[in-house]
Amino acid sequence: MGVVRAQMAPALASEEEEGAGPGEGPKATQNGQSQAQPQPRPRLPPGHQSRFVQKDGHCNLEFVNMEGKGQRYLTDIFTTCVDMRWRWMFLLFSVSFLSSWSLFGLTYWLIASANGDLESSADQPGRDPCFLHVRTFLAAFMFSLETQTSIGYGVRTVTESCPPAVITVALQCIAGCALDAFLIGAIMAKMARPKKRNETLQFSHHAVITQRDRKLCLMWRVGNLRRSHLVEAHVRAQLLRPRVTSEGEDLPLHQEDIDVGFDQGTDRVFLVSPLTIVHEIDEDSPLYDLGARDLEMADFEIIVILEGMVEATAMTTQCRGSYIPTEILWGFCFEPVLFEKDGHYEVDYTYFERVYQVLSTPLCSAREMAERKYINEQPPGTFCYENEVAILDQAGPDLLGEETAIHCPQTTPNLEPQNANSWLQQALT
Repeated sequence: MGVVRAQMAPALASEEEEGAGPGEGPKATQNGQSQAQPQPRPRLPPGHQSRFVQKDGHCNLEFVNMEGKGQRYLTDIFTTCVDMRWRWMFLLFSVSFLSSWSLFGLTYWLIASANGDLESSADQPGRDPCFLHVRTFLAAFMFSLETQTSIGYGVRTVTESCPPAVITVALQCIAGCALDAFLIGAIMAKMARPKKRNETLQFSHHAVITQRDRKLCLMWRVGNLRRSHLVEAHVRAQLLRPRVTSEGEDLPLHQEDIDVGFDQGTDRVFLVSPLTIVHEIDEDSPLYDLGARDLEMADFEIIVILEGMVEATAMTTQCRGSYIPTEILWGFCFEPVLFEKDGHYEVDYTYFERVYQVLSTPLCSAREMAERKYINEQPPGTFCYENEVAILDQAGPDLLGEETAIHCPQTTPNLEPQNANSWLQQALT
């Protein structure tokens, strides 16, 4: 979002002390302690803002200066194990079992040593050893491994004449069961997570702003690449932008909801084929004052979220994406991807990212359209995708006419979608 993290108060105080002139010190409060003055948060120029959410859904966020982080993570050790990378999970799995076998192997070796089983006279008649065929640490380790994994080769065994050895074997069986349940449970939970399901859920790379039913709308496309469905799928969106309150408080990532039809229930989608999500830019929208000229210099990020239950596992998954102003095309619309063919419907994903130009899209904001009572001269029902494509092939900028958008700047000329942003920079200067 083009925001550089503000320094903490102690750091500001040290910088203020270093920057003070000769004979000047840090400003003091009534109790004599130095107090740092709040510094304005520097921002990056428009078009260079950093993302809060990457296109792949990962949050561009780093936690620093967390007090007691290790202790907090160990308190919730199961979630920590599930969240860690597979390489560390396999390392933890191996180290845990090796440590358990070694610990109990050492215990068996100490018990055998205390009972004299390691001496050469252990096999003499009349002696009752704690273990049979356990005279070295390696043999004790093997006995520990066989006991915990229930291998039981039948050579090394514990005798009933040594209660400490019997108690240790019982404790190892209990500890082994608990360790198996924890580690195998963590691995199963990690494998069953629907996180990878997001790889087959796709948002369009660009969002578009155009008219639908004579209302200015923000639209983006979402698709499901699998034949299995998302149960109870629904979408939502938020707009993140810096904001300064009337009291002077700086909010680097102020979140505002973007309505995608929650009240009407259109946010709940049947995601069988790719769908176009529509946000109507009305007086309640945070984009109500946004025009094509404002889009160039805007500093915001739109977070889009798709949630639903995986049909195979009934676990909830969440797919995230984001759009910054340079990824929003003004005056374009998505091409159809669903076609009827030979008695069935066919989805052609080659059209998923394709957009075409809508010549009747005004360049003013939704507020200006409402205040100036913008009227589209095009009769209702005459717009369709084929007509727009035909107009793009035949009509030039001179045939559009100023009457197409009354009280608003002239609409976009015939341009390729990838040149839309460069055209706006030329047309609005």
